[in-house]
Parts: sequence; structure tokens; C-alpha cells
Amino acid sequence: MATDLVPAVHSLTLRVLIVDDEVSVRKVMAAVLAQLGLPCETAASGDEALHVLETHRIDAVISDLQMPGMSGMELLAKVKQIYPGTVFLMVTGVDDTRVGVQAMRQANIVLASLTRALHVKRLEQEVENYRHHLEEIVAEQTQQLREALHQIERSYDHTLEVLGAAIDLRDSPTAGHSRRVFLYSIEIAKAMGGLENQMRNIAMGAWLHDIGKLAIPDAILLKPGPLTDEERAIMQRHAQIGYDLVKGIPFLADAAEIIFAHHERCDGSGYPRGLKTAEIPVGARIFAVADTFDAMTSDRPYRRALPFEASREVIERGAGKQYDSQLAREFLSIPEETWEVIRRETAALQDFAFATASDIQALSKPVKSAG
Repeated sequence: MATDLVPAVHSLTLRVLIVDDEVSVRKVMAAVLAQLGLPCETAASGDEALHVLETHRIDAVISDLQMPGMSGMELLAKVKQIYPGTVFLMVTGVDDTRVGVQAMRQANIVLASLTRALHVKRLEQEVENYRHHLEEIVAEQTQQLREALHQIERSYDHTLEVLGAAIDLRDSPTAGHSRRVFLYSIEIAKAMGGLENQMRNIAMGAWLHDIGKLAIPDAILLKPGPLTDEERAIMQRHAQIGYDLVKGIPFLADAAEIIFAHHERCDGSGYPRGLKTAEIPVGARIFAVADTFDAMTSDRPYRRALPFEASREVIERGAGKQYDSQLAREFLSIPEETWEVIRRETAALQDFAFATASDIQALSKPVKSAG
């Protein structure tokens, strides 16, 4: 057995339990197996062997047939019942021919099983090594994919920065407008709650709401006086133009709906489709409140900014008509200090303050409701 098993166990750790009531036999067998590189445990009886099996990992049992108390045959039956995966090898020194023949048959069967077990164990070890290596490869590639996706998202967000800055530069009288309504909309959405999964789309829709104005002629966009009916019709086309510009971009598809509907009003008096409350995306309904608030509290060529309180009264009166009633209530529940902080931070940036990539990137993570 020793000669046959040397190559098989060379790269494996097979733990063997030697069970024999004679201490000299246990020591000799343990010494032989130790030379093969097989770590051994020993037991002087069947009961002691079962205790060892409970407390140690054992791959194979080599047991004497004739022992006081529990015999080798009885131990074999218990081991096969409790530890069916354990290889069992029987040895005997008795002179009883019948029992000896039975033991030899058991030994031949178990020896073959032990050889097969060693082979299976080697294959299992190779599979386990491959599995660990595969897990490492998958983990590494997953991390690389995450980093690549992160870089793509950062690239998207920087593109949004540039677009927002271009919009504000194009319409200089409303400098900082895109960033302010972007932040106002997020505050209202957080106050409303339940919109965590839509937060990023709401932010991008608010940020890019006026992208269609890039196609409006300067003579109309920058006209200091009132617009004619024809000029107003051209100006109102910016919602459709903006929608057409971004609807084909997968990561902006939902934001495009907000851009399309950002001038709709709950009573159906808005444009371009005359939608009413339930037909208007919630992000666009939020934006309508944020946009009105910013328009009234910002300086314009034809008037100075109005106090926060005046704009709050306008939104309160328009609740259920121009503005979603629930959103108007949520807006009115937000402390005035919140809006003051946003305006100060926006003014502290550049003349055409724009959202940073980190602002938008932060919205990829879950946002807890302010409630």
C-alpha cells in the first residue's frame, strides 16, 4: 500500500486515523504513514475513534478488526453511517480463516476505495484551486468593469457640466439659473420622499431643462423687451428642441421627458402639449415649482429680485392650478434658510455658476427622505 500511495499523496494532505488496542501497532503504523507525509491521529478503541472523528477532520480510518468492546466491524458500520465519505481500511492479525478472508475482502475493497479517494481528493483540490483562481479573475475583472463604468459616468457628468455652463452662458441674464433649479428641485424631491430612485433623473432634467434654448436665435432669446406672438411661439419651441436633442441618449432618456414637460402646468395651461397634473412627469412638476421660485427671487433686466416670502405666496396661491398641490405644500414646508444657503453657495462660484460632476455623481447613491 505504501508504495502505491506515495505518488498520490505527494501533493496532498490526507489525514488518517489509526485504531488499534495495541499501542506498539499504533506507533509503528503512524511512523510508516508519517514517512509518506500522512499526518495521523490514533485511538485505542472504537469509542475513542468516534470521539476523534467528531473533533478532527479525518479522510481515512485504518482499524484493527479484533478489539475489546466495539469491534472493527462495528466501528466500520458506525463510520459508514455517520461519516459516509470517509475511507475505511480494515487490518487483522487473528488466525480465524473465515474472519481473515472477510477482512481481506474488506481490505481489498477499502484499499481500492482509498486509492480512488486519493485520486478524487487530488481532483477536488485542483478544482478548488481553479475555483479560487477563477474567483480572483472574476473579482479583478468586475473591479475593472466598475472602474470603467465609473469613468464613463464621470465622463457623462463632465459633459453635463459643460452643457449646463453653455446654457447659462447663452442666456446670460439668468446666470446660475441651471444650478439653482437643479439644487432647488433636489431639495423639493427629498422633502416629498419616495423618489430616491428618480433623484438622478430629476437632477439631470432640471439641469438641462433649457438646453433647447441653444437653438433659439439671439434676437429672440436676448431681446430686452416683450416678445411678439410669433417670437413667443419660437421661444416655446425650446422644450421640443431640447427633448429631441437628448431623447436618443440612453442615460438621459428619462431626463428628456422632464425637459419636454418642464413648462407644462397642472391646469393644462402650459406648453407644448397642454398636459394636466397626472399626465406631467413628477420631475417636471417639481421643476415647475423650483423654476418659478428661482425666476421670482433672481434679478432680471426689467426688475429686481423679489423677497423669498413674495415668491412663496405666489406658489401657495397657484397650488392646484399651475402647481401640484402636494409639491407646493412640500416646498412651503422647507425652511427659508435652505434656499438662502443654496443661493449663497451658487453666487460664490462663478458668474455663470454650474453644477459640478460630484453634485450629479452623488445622486447615483440612494438619497434618504428629509421626512
